[in-house]
Amino acid sequence: MNVFDHAKQKYEQAGVDVEQAMGVLADVPISIHCWQGDDVAGFEGFGEALSGGIQATGNYPGKARSPEELMADFEEAARLIPGRKRINLHASYAITKGEKVDRDALSPEHFKDWVEFARKNRLGIDFNPTFFSHRMVKDGCTLSSPDAGVREFWIRHGKACRRIAAWIAEQLGSPVLNNLWIPDGCKDIPADRRGPRERLKRSLDAIYAEKYPGVIDSVESKVFGIGVEAYTVGSSEFYIAYAATHPGVYPLLDNGHYHPTEMVSDKIPALLLFFDKLPLHVTRGVRWDSDHVVIFEDEIREIAKEIVRNDALDRVLIGLDFFDASINRIAAWVIGCRSMQKALLYALLQPNGRLKKLQDEAGYTGLMTLHEELKTYPFGAVWEAYCERENVPADKWFAEVERYERDVLSKRT
Repeated sequence: MNVFDHAKQKYEQAGVDVEQAMGVLADVPISIHCWQGDDVAGFEGFGEALSGGIQATGNYPGKARSPEELMADFEEAARLIPGRKRINLHASYAITKGEKVDRDALSPEHFKDWVEFARKNRLGIDFNPTFFSHRMVKDGCTLSSPDAGVREFWIRHGKACRRIAAWIAEQLGSPVLNNLWIPDGCKDIPADRRGPRERLKRSLDAIYAEKYPGVIDSVESKVFGIGVEAYTVGSSEFYIAYAATHPGVYPLLDNGHYHPTEMVSDKIPALLLFFDKLPLHVTRGVRWDSDHVVIFEDEIREIAKEIVRNDALDRVLIGLDFFDASINRIAAWVIGCRSMQKALLYALLQPNGRLKKLQDEAGYTGLMTLHEELKTYPFGAVWEAYCERENVPADKWFAEVERYERDVLSKRT
């Protein structure tokens, strides 16, 4: 009996259909963020430094410097990642062919190359307006600014991005998640907490006034950020309440955007009771919202378990959000995405019905016992078999990354 057959037999004894689990995982799309490949620089050409709490640390050689290089790097990473994939774009990655186009004037033509890239690689696309690293972020504010001119600029940007998302959805025949995050807030104790939120609400109402087919709108909260340590306008409470009262808008959960003792895995089943869709950004915070590369750790596994246990693989829109400039950027993509997929497979290999029954019957000793026993089941053998079926290397992929770094990345100066 080979290793996989042994693993399959072991899981089947626990009541798990391994073949079904692998088949389900193969159909779950992961939205991979483009901004890992170039340290969130984008292609606008205005010379703006990263701001709004966005920070990429490290200077590992070989980052993408152009759309062509970023696309080539993404393709290299995608070849080493099993399953279905999407690419997540920020508006700052518009391809303008050297023309200076400000964010409130962006249009579908600036993303035609991305649509062709997605078609070529059988990818879906998700989208994000870019409310940071721009001269119109005034005193740390965008949509909540007391300056009407600032608000109007960013409202126009938000509207433009929704039109672009609708066009992409039409072109690819696949819905586009259009996610809004702003850096607005105060570094120290504010005198007015309500006023900025009233202005933000009016701005959002203007952006979402028109409905677009194929666009899934979401708003992303944050507990704090660099420069807004004391007060964040777009808090979790604000955005959940806004989404709950505005049909078609959803709260996006980023597991780095909460207090370290808050678990997104616990928020998922709560919100699934009230929303038919739930967008998710998976990251790894080290002590704070530090956007480290996702690894196969406890909370990632718990997030995956809640998605699977709640039969929500078609309702939770899974995306990644991290950026590390201290390591090979292609390896970061591969490690992060494969870690999320490992977590989903791990969750699919749990005897969830049996576990729930033990909890309902107050069989807590048996529940703890089974939880602990499952941790040493031969999960790795199933993952390797899954990778082989998806025609990607199970554990030898880094040699290809090293080759690409030697032949391609090292030649970038």
